[in-house]
Amino acid sequence: MLRIAICDDETEARDALRIQLEQILIEESEEIVYEFSSGINAASWLKKHPGEIDLLFLDVEMKGINGMETAEKIRTFNDSLIIIFVTGYSDYVFDGYRVEALDYIVKPVSVQKLRDVIHRVRMKLDSKTAQTFTIKTIDGTWRFRLCDILYFYSDKRKVTLVTEAGEYPFYAKLDDIAEQLAAGFVRIHQRYLVNPMAVDYLGGDCITLGTTELPCSRKYKEAATAKIARAMLGGDPK
Repeated sequence: MLRIAICDDETEARDALRIQLEQILIEESEEIVYEFSSGINAASWLKKHPGEIDLLFLDVEMKGINGMETAEKIRTFNDSLIIIFVTGYSDYVFDGYRVEALDYIVKPVSVQKLRDVIHRVRMKLDSKTAQTFTIKTIDGTWRFRLCDILYFYSDKRKVTLVTEAGEYPFYAKLDDIAEQLAAGFVRIHQRYLVNPMAVDYLGGDCITLGTTELPCSRKYKEAATAKIARAMLGGDPK
């Protein structure tokens, strides 16, 4: 799935880009889900919705904060979002490297250039798929890098994904998640599945991640201890 947002302070420019994108996107798996009319709105929304957007088309010449300043704000809290600059000039290409933009396209945008850019985005996302975890909630679809996930915990029919940025509850079975992420995560309790690379302290009947202490039950202790210890010593936790 490829989820796209467009940020441009000109309605006509947003409409034109959306129409061109709709000609080349794959139905049912790729879509334009949000449009923003200012960099402030885009940065604010993206900070509150990590992982919900894969690709942002960002106009450089906007009123208020421009596209480059918007990208700099976004990079303070999100270094994985793919950014494509849209500009009327080619002078900004080198500035784009500063915020790790994937590419830039010059107005008027050609469909062939868009095809090339979207192809690169698909290739980039395909290489990252195995390193991410996606959930669906009533608010939308969220994609997280595995390295950003601290742990999961279950409560009845809900599982909550925990990162440093916040907690994200969704309906699932922890057993299914543990099976899906068996290579990189470890079960320490009937209710807890943790990222061993995020563990700071390994005790006799508990572990600590930052300021959070989680119980380690007798059932899972032996296997969990070995896997977490390998990770803490810099080895492969698998």
